[in-house]
Amino acid sequence: MAAPQDVHVRICNQEIVKFDLEVKALIQDIRDCSGPLSALTELNTKVKEKFQQLRHRIQELEQSAKEQDKESEKQVLLQEVENHKKQMLSNQTSWRKANLTCKIAIDNLEKAELLQGGDLLRQRKTTKESLAQTSSAITESLMGISRMMSQQVQQSEEAMQTLANSSRTILDANEEFKSMSGTIQLGRKLITKYNRRELTDKLLIFLALALFLATVLYIVKKRLFPFL
Repeated sequence: MAAPQDVHVRICNQEIVKFDLEVKALIQDIRDCSGPLSALTELNTKVKEKFQQLRHRIQELEQSAKEQDKESEKQVLLQEVENHKKQMLSNQTSWRKANLTCKIAIDNLEKAELLQGGDLLRQRKTTKESLAQTSSAITESLMGISRMMSQQVQQSEEAMQTLANSSRTILDANEEFKSMSGTIQLGRKLITKYNRRELTDKLLIFLALALFLATVLYIVKKRLFPFL
C-alpha cells in the first residue's frame, strides 16, 4: 500500500498536469479570440485563476519534496518542481504574447469593420470556422502532450520505487554485517579466553613438576646423607 505522502505527491503531479493543460487551452482561446474586449477580459480572468491553482499545487509539491526522508527521493521531486516552474514561466510568456496578438487582431478587426461593413461579417464567419478547425487540431496535440506527461510521471514513480528497494537491500546487508561482526567478536573473546586458560594449565603443570622434583630430591638427600 502506498504511503499517504506518496499519494499526496501523485495527486499534486496529476493536478499540475491538469492545470497546465487548462492554461494552455485558455491561452489558445485568447489567440483565437476575435473580440470583443470583454470576452478577452473574461478569458484573462480564467487564466489568472488557473495560474493561482497551478502555483499553489507546485508549492505543495515542493513542500512534500523537502519533507522526504530519503535524499534520493527528495532530489527527484525537487527536479520535478523545477521543471514545473519552468513550464509555468513559459506559459506566462505565451500568455503575454497571446494577449498582445489578440489585442492587435481586435484593433485590426474593428478598423476593418468600419471600412468594409457587411463583407467583414462574412469573412469573420469563415475565419471562425477555420479557427475552430485549428483549435480542434491543437486540442488533439495537447491531449498527446498530456499522455506523454502522464507517462513521465509514471516513470518517475517507478524510479522512486527502485531507489526505495535499493535502500532496503543496503539496510538488510548492513544488518547482516553487524550480526557477523558480533559473531566474530564473540569468537575472538573465546579464543583469547582459551589461550589464557592454556597458559594457566602450563604454569600449574610446571609448578607441580617442580614440587615433585623437589620432593624426590629431598627424599634422596635424607636417604643418602642423613647426617646433613
